[in-house]
Parts: sequence; C-alpha cells; structure tokens
Amino acid sequence: MLNYGGYAKGDMSTYDAENAIDLPKLVSFIKSTQEKEWAKYERNYGIDSEQKLLKRFNEEVNTHGLLHVLRNGISDRGAKLKVCAFKPESNLNAELVSRYENNILTVTRQFAYSTENRNTIDMVLSLNGIPIVAIELKNQITGQSIENGKKQYIYDRNPKELCFHFNKRFLVYFTADLFEVSMATKLSGKDTTFLPFNQGSGGAGNVGGAGNPENTNGYTTSYLWESVLTKDSLMNIIQRFLNVRVEETKITKNGKEVKKTSTKLIFPRYHQLDVVTKLVDDVKKNGSGNSYLIQHSAGSGKSNSIGWIAYRLASLHDEADKNIFTSVIVVTDRKVLDNQLQDTISSFDHKFGLIETIDDKKTSKDLKDAINSGKKIIVTTLQKFPVIYEEVESNHGKRFAVIIDEAHSSQTGRSAQKLKIALADNKDALEEYAKIEGDVENSTDDFEDKLVKELTSHGRHKNLSFFAFTATPKQKTLEMFGKRYTDGTFHPFHIYSMKQAIEEGFILDVLKNYMTYKTCYKIAKSTPDNPELPESEARKAIARYESLHPYNLQQKTAVMVEQFREVTSKKINGQAKAMIVTPSRLHAVRYYNEFKRYIKHKGYNDLDVLIAFSGTVTDTDGTEYTESGMNKTKAGNKISEKQLPEVFHGDEFNMLIVAEKYQTGFDEPLLHTMFVDKKLSGVKAVQTLSRLNRTAKGKNDTFILDFANETIDIQAAFAPYYKETALDEEINVNLIYDTKVLLRKFNVYGDSDVEKFIKIHYKSGKQTDTDLGKLTSLFRPIQDYYLELSDEDQFKFKRSVRNFVKWYSYITQITRMFDRDLQMEYDFLYFLNKSLPSNSSERVDLDDKIKLEYYKLDKTFEGNIALETPDTVILENPKSIDVEKPKEGKDELLEVIIQSINDRFNGIFTDGDKVIIETIYGRIVNNDGERIAKYAEDSFEIFNDSFFPKVFDEVARSCFLEQTKAFKKIFENKEFYNTIQQEMARQVYRKFKNR
Repeated sequence: MLNYGGYAKGDMSTYDAENAIDLPKLVSFIKSTQEKEWAKYERNYGIDSEQKLLKRFNEEVNTHGLLHVLRNGISDRGAKLKVCAFKPESNLNAELVSRYENNILTVTRQFAYSTENRNTIDMVLSLNGIPIVAIELKNQITGQSIENGKKQYIYDRNPKELCFHFNKRFLVYFTADLFEVSMATKLSGKDTTFLPFNQGSGGAGNVGGAGNPENTNGYTTSYLWESVLTKDSLMNIIQRFLNVRVEETKITKNGKEVKKTSTKLIFPRYHQLDVVTKLVDDVKKNGSGNSYLIQHSAGSGKSNSIGWIAYRLASLHDEADKNIFTSVIVVTDRKVLDNQLQDTISSFDHKFGLIETIDDKKTSKDLKDAINSGKKIIVTTLQKFPVIYEEVESNHGKRFAVIIDEAHSSQTGRSAQKLKIALADNKDALEEYAKIEGDVENSTDDFEDKLVKELTSHGRHKNLSFFAFTATPKQKTLEMFGKRYTDGTFHPFHIYSMKQAIEEGFILDVLKNYMTYKTCYKIAKSTPDNPELPESEARKAIARYESLHPYNLQQKTAVMVEQFREVTSKKINGQAKAMIVTPSRLHAVRYYNEFKRYIKHKGYNDLDVLIAFSGTVTDTDGTEYTESGMNKTKAGNKISEKQLPEVFHGDEFNMLIVAEKYQTGFDEPLLHTMFVDKKLSGVKAVQTLSRLNRTAKGKNDTFILDFANETIDIQAAFAPYYKETALDEEINVNLIYDTKVLLRKFNVYGDSDVEKFIKIHYKSGKQTDTDLGKLTSLFRPIQDYYLELSDEDQFKFKRSVRNFVKWYSYITQITRMFDRDLQMEYDFLYFLNKSLPSNSSERVDLDDKIKLEYYKLDKTFEGNIALETPDTVILENPKSIDVEKPKEGKDELLEVIIQSINDRFNGIFTDGDKVIIETIYGRIVNNDGERIAKYAEDSFEIFNDSFFPKVFDEVARSCFLEQTKAFKKIFENKEFYNTIQQEMARQVYRKFKNR
C-alpha cells in the first residue's frame, strides 16, 4: 500500500476518536488545494475556523451522509469547500490533476478507534483524515479466517460509536484471510450482512464457482490491496460506484397497506467492478463500433451494473478529451430498471435532464427528440424505434452506446433493424456501397433511396457499440454480441455464472429439492360409434380431456394443497408462498375453482389463492372469467392487475395460479414452492423455475413439484446456462440463397411479383388505402397458387418463407450483404408471410365420446437434479435448410387411438353486442394492419400494454360518434369495455402473429 498503492503511513497522533476524524489532515488538504476559499473561511471565522469547519462538516454529514459530502463538499456562509478531489477524465487541466494528487490517503495499522476501550482495527484507510475503509486481516495458519473477522465486526464493534455510524465515517468494512474476502457497508450487530468479495474460482469474468483462483505470485487475496484499494481505484469507486439507495416496499397486512423503508449503501461486488472496468478500458482502447456480451446470472446485481456502465460510458473521454459517445441508450422493458437507473445515476451527477426515460407515458416522438437533442442517457423500449427510425436527424459524426437489458432473439427482429437505421452513421457504408454498385443509385428510381438506406444499415457500424446483458444467451445472441475466438467459436466478453451466484449465496439452487409425479390413466369409449379421426388431433383431444377432467384436477389440487400445508407453510418464518403453473387459461380457471372448493371443504382458514391470466376465459358452460373479476380480498374488494403483486406479497394470500403470466420478470422473494403442470423446455424452463431463486431472510431452500416434465429434460434445459454458453461457429450466410432457390421451385411467385411489391412498399411518402388495396390485389393470386399446393408442400413453403425472413433479419445484423435483390426478396416475403392462409388443422371434440375409467398419480422422483456440466456448453448454428414436415399420423379409428394412449400411460353476448365487436374488429384489422403487424412481432404483454389499448379506444370512439345509440353500451359499462378490449387484443395479436 505504501510502495505501490499511493498511501502514506498513518498514525494516531492527531486522530480525534470522539469526532472520528484527523482534522489537521483535512485542513491541510483544503489549504493546499483551495487557498482562496480557505482565506474566505478564515475571514468569516478567524481563529475558530478549524472548529467551525469540523462543526459544519458534521452537520452536512449528519444531514446528507458522508458519501454526498465527499462528492459535493460543504457550503458555509458563502464558502464552498471540497473535502477531497477526484481524478479528472483527462490530464488537460493541470489544476484538477494537482488537486487530485494532493489528496492525503493514509494506511494505519492497529487503528485505535474508540473512546470507550482499547479495541483496534487491523488496518484503516483514511482520506484527508476521514476514516473510510476498515479491514480485518485473518490468517488460517494462526487458526483464524474471515469468519473470525465477521464476528469481530458483529460482536466487538459497537455500532453506536461515531466511526461506525452508517454513512457517517466508514463506508465499507472488509475482512480478508489467505483465501477469501468479505465486505459489509453497515454494522447492525447480529443483523449485519456480509457479502463475498471474491473473484470467483476461475478468476474475474471467467467460468467458475465461489472463491478465488490460486495466485502463483503472492497471496490469493492480494487483489484486494493490489487493485481494489489502490488510490486510483478507491477514489474511482467513491466517485462513480458507491450509491445510497432508499428502498420502499409496500405490503398488505390484515387488509391494510403498509410501507416499509430501508436505506442501503451499495458497494460494487468484485465482478461488477471488474466488468465495468474491463468494458471501459476496452472502449478507451478500441473506440466505438464493437459489441460485448455479458453473461451474468440472476443474482448478479445486473441493474446496478447497467447503471454504472451507462454513467461511465456517458462521461467517457478519449485521449483528445472528446466524448467517445454522443448518447448512451439503455433498451429495456423493465420499469424497475428505469427507476433504479435514474436513482443510481442521479446520486453521481445531479445535472437536470442527464437521463431521459421514455416510459409508457411518453411517445416515440419523445424518443426521437431525445436522440436528436443528444441527451446523454436515454432509457427506452425497443418497440418505439419502428415508429421514428426515418425521422431521426443525420447521425454523421454521432456515436451511440446501446445497452441491452436481457438480450434475446427480439434483437434480430424488425424493431432491432429499425433501431440500427435510426442510429447508424451510414457514411462509410454508403461509400462502400457506391464502390460496389458504381453510379447505379444515380440512374435508378427514387424509391430505391429507401432500399439503399436499409442496405447500408446492415452489419456492424463504427458509430454503434452494443453492450448486451443476459443470463441465457441463445445462438443468435452469441453471434451478434459475443467475442469470436481464433477457432471460430463465439463466447461472452464477461461471465458471472449461475454456479457462482448459487455458491456465493446470491440465488438459491431451484433444482436441489425436486419432485416429479407421473399420471397414469385409462380412457374408455362412451359411444357405440367408432369414427375414423386424424390421429395426432385425436391424441391432443384425449390428452386435453384427461388434463381438464374434474378427477385429475381434484387429485392434483389435493396433493398441492396438502404439500403446501405440510412443507411450504412452515418455510420463511411462515411467510412462504407458492406458484401453480398451468398449461392454459382454462386450466388456470378450473384449478382456481377447485382450489377454492377444496380449501372450503377442508375448512382451512389459513390458505387463500389468487389467479393471473390475460383477457377473458369462457368455460364450456358459457361462464366468462377475468382475472380482476375472480381476485377479491377477504373484505370483498376487487384486486386489479396492477395491485396483484403487492397483494400477493402481503399476508392474505399464499398461492398464485398462473397461465402464461408471471413466469418471467416476476421478483417475489417469498416465493418458495412451485407446482408445475405444464410442459417446459429450454430457456422457458430456466426462466419459469428461476422465479423461486430469489433470496430472503429466513429462506434457506426451495421446492418444485412437477406433474408434467421429466428430470432429464429439466437438466438439459438448465445445463447450457449453469457455467458458460458458447457458439460453435458463425451462421452460414449462404443458407439464405439456398432458401431462396428452394422457395422459387414452388412456382408460387416470381420476379415480377417482387418488383411490383417493392415499388409500392418503397414509394415516396406514406402508404395510402389505395396502396394497401394494390398490395391486397398483388397477394391474392399468390395465395391461390399456395392453396393449390399439397398439404406437405404448403408446410414446406410456409416454413421456408419463415426461415428466410428469420435468417435474413439475423444475418444482416451481423454482416453487410449489399445484395439489393435479396433485400427486395426479404421485404416481399416478410409481408407474404403475414398474408398466407393459416394451415388449418382439424379440431377434434371427443368430450361426449370418451370417459375416464382409471386414474392414478405416482411419485417418480424426489431429490437433487445435479448440474455437473462442462465449463463451456457449445450451442450449434443450423447447418442446413431442412424443412421436412414431421411425420403425421394417418387417420385412425377412435378405438385404436384410445388403446394407443392407454398403452403409453399405463394405467354471454347478444346479437347487438356481436355487431359492436365485429364492427370494431373489422376497422382495426383493415385500417391498422401494417402498424399492428410491427407490434405483433413482440410479446403479447408488450402488444397488450403498450400498443393495443390506444388503437382500440380510437376506433371505438369513432364508431360511437358515427352511431351513438348503437355503441352507447360499450362506454356505459367499464367492465364490458375492458372485456371486449382484452379479448380483441388476443384475437388481433393471434391473427397477425401467426401469419
């Protein structure tokens, strides 16, 4: 620390234990760096200046906290004094450099901090006389470890001593031994929380578990003093990382809403410090234009990492003292991150308007204005770019850092393409294109200007840097944002693995207590008929019949409720909760009713259940159900969709039944148990089951009871994301040409069709109703040719169209093709894909032809699903354009189908209301088709929350103005209005999504 760390040797000779400060050192720093301000201070107070300084320092610290005072200094009767100086971004300002060098950092051994006893801290780091870092050093050779250091802080350090007051003096407490380091930012006696501050067994940013790698050149834990606590590093952490966060949580207790407030001082964990430092260093060295994939597990503190990276990139300068980035754009769908980012960055920099959050209360125009005006940090959603991509002013000379929260396949869709068109500086790409095409653009039609703009937005751009965060990278994510190794494989830039997060205790291992059940049942015919039916559809119908059969629901409900009472209810100090994952909305409704019936029948007054699903569900008896209509408090009050998470967190409800809701992004630490009655695979399985992994006080384990999946499938789903995920090789871009050739062989469309479409699509100005009519006429004969194909060829053609659209979107994100014909083919096929008729599969209804004759639930597994995987799991890119249709069963007699399945399992609108709905639906799909198609590319939640309600309201109001009497009913009954809107959102989304 003395020879290399930038510290002077400290002693206790001038330390004032009562005030917990070495005042002479603070005065010395101020005098040497702020001579004029100190002279003003002395004019104000004369010989009392030093004591007045101490008094004012303590007043500001008590009011605002030490961190605020270190960053902002103190103000006293017109004098503004800094108590420390931070390193400037560049060395151009000699005065700022000199101030920084004049900081007095001392390292003191056996620091006697107390006025009450002779206790000492092994080592203390002070900044200008203010003690800020405490370190207890332990040695296994003498029989002590970091656990002994923790006990000293917890039991031998009195939190009432001034130096230990939260955010008044010490900002962080470390304890280190020969192998590990831990830290805390607040001493609260036995409630003190220590977090590991280790690199990970594989080294920082690499694959590994808990702990640290062996250090052949010294102590295993020497990184603490050799890198983290050096002068430059510690001052950087104080200036740009440390963050005071006030967290307010609402819970419902006894029917009343209770607010709970807690204040935390956030010190970066080692991997967070490491990833920010490495990203900043790489950008400083290589400039803009690169992509970085950060594979950080749940529990990594991703929101903080993104906040710190956004702030650093926004203020990053090159060697010429110029900003590297014009703006930093954070792309997210999480409101939690919006708020946290705002709070984190405002604690560093109080400049008004530094951050522009384009939330659901703002429009795409606000995003356009923020980009055009050069706002430093913009937080937005991907879905707002398609609306404004043509309206962003020239980006020549502008550079953007794009931080993506939860990078996934949507980054290869049209919204991501429009983001690039909006932000890319196409100057270099246009010059490259001109060399290839010569003067072709000068002799072509005006419509090709738009085509050229599309082409030059492809590939990577020197003015765009991407920083993509995800815990579960897929193939496309790895190739788009990953780092390419010399062997052709793609890897993340930085890793904090699920294994490390589990071993360090930041998340729980959800596969540790896993139980599976197998359903055994026998179906019998209840009709003398023996009709011939499509085999695959009949199998689905029988499986659906069994899964919705009252006896099935009753048996599983009994198992779940009793398991909850016996095990779950005793967990987390009696606060534990459970989620029931169902295969459909109708299943969820039926389960909810069965849970209510069973709980009432048993007289259990300590259990209650909530339900979550979208839209309206109509049961076979015609009864309609909505989420808000079913959820009520004990007092009989309706629980709205927005209130549900808070109410569930309270003490009135213990279980939540879900259907395609709350399976991702739902953060409820009290969730302990999950009952799964739905097939899960891949990333979906990881995301769903990981709802349980959040830690909470008193939460030591989790439990999953699975009726629908086998352990081998769950193990396979988690394996790629336990340590490191990589990709075998780049995609073969020529597959796109092979697919084009395959498509043309069907003789469904030709060059003239593509050319006619392109002239309409890329015409100057906005599309008109006439243009839409022309497009409809253009696609009609193509649809007819398609319908003349055999069922198998229809399947192959449609699959090939989808592959072409998907692969082209992907390929052009990573490389620049400059193939005008291919771009035109893509634009044509993108719209053709939406206009092709749906492949109609025959729906078979067997409810009145079969009966459940035998039913049994058997437990098949109980224990730990171990994840002993290789350090790196390699995903594979597609190697061929295979579009063979999976073999479908031929038509079989019902009796044969039933036997086959048994062998396998062993054992309320009026006519007037219809007019309202048909009119609104017709206007929406016919007038807003193009806009709907863009938004239907995203998830239903985004479509339903961000886009559809406004479209529906506009159309409904215009209908009302035209026919007030006919449409009066829809505005008189809010529930009727909401029901129609929600159901229509689902139907419109499905119509455009499946095209």
